[in-house]
Amino acid sequence: MSESTQKYSITMPRDIAEAARARNGPSGLSAYVAAAVAHQIEHDNLNELITVAEAEHGPITDEEVQALRDQLQHARRRQTPDGANTA
Repeated sequence: MSESTQKYSITMPRDIAEAARARNGPSGLSAYVAAAVAHQIEHDNLNELITVAEAEHGPITDEEVQALRDQLQHARRRQTPDGANTA
């Protein structure tokens, strides 16, 4: 995350804030929210990249998506529990 911080006031439903606080304690709420926002920004950036790529190359097919999922699953199976590659 960025080096400098600034204090913000946000409004959110109480049940969501309480669930987040229960996971990290009162002092961890800001870090939890910051991580969630950073994750959402990454997700939005990826969606923008997909939109640009599809505009240039056409939409990805279901078969292409499945082939990539199969490759990822195969790569994960080749890793040991500690993440080291067995090949």
